[in-house]
Amino acid sequence: MLQDVDKVGYKHDVVTVKDGFGRNYLIPNGLAIIANKSNLGRLAEMTRREDAQEQKRLDEYKEIAKAVNGKTLEILAKAGTSGKIFGSITPLMVHTALESQYNVDIPRKKIVMPEGAKVLGEYELVLNLHKEVSATMNMNLTDESGKTTVREEEAPATSEEE
Repeated sequence: MLQDVDKVGYKHDVVTVKDGFGRNYLIPNGLAIIANKSNLGRLAEMTRREDAQEQKRLDEYKEIAKAVNGKTLEILAKAGTSGKIFGSITPLMVHTALESQYNVDIPRKKIVMPEGAKVLGEYELVLNLHKEVSATMNMNLTDESGKTTVREEEAPATSEEE
């Protein structure tokens, strides 16, 4: 694999797929190459080079993790009166907010979005910077008017009997 493909494999993995899928989709789109002897040699060299680059950036990733670990990221979103967000929060939005608030440049594919971030409130955001370095921070979704409501799951149950 030359790139990550959902439900098929990750970059630099050797996977087995149906002949037609490989020949008609993966190879023409530059997502994969045939795993013959010469290509496996090229793959080993590409993997070695990319691992060396990532190892060089390891210290930088550790500094970024130290800078953002445990901090809160504020993201403004349009929401209805119930606190439900219009649309969704994307890795691009998180990437932009990280750059503007903490002056760090993290690749979007290293941002793990929290499940169910569809309602205003606070969520846990994970940044997988390197195989050895991961950072966790809070992500606070706030309405553009500045109000934050409690997520529905965390809202205390109220009885309407009086």
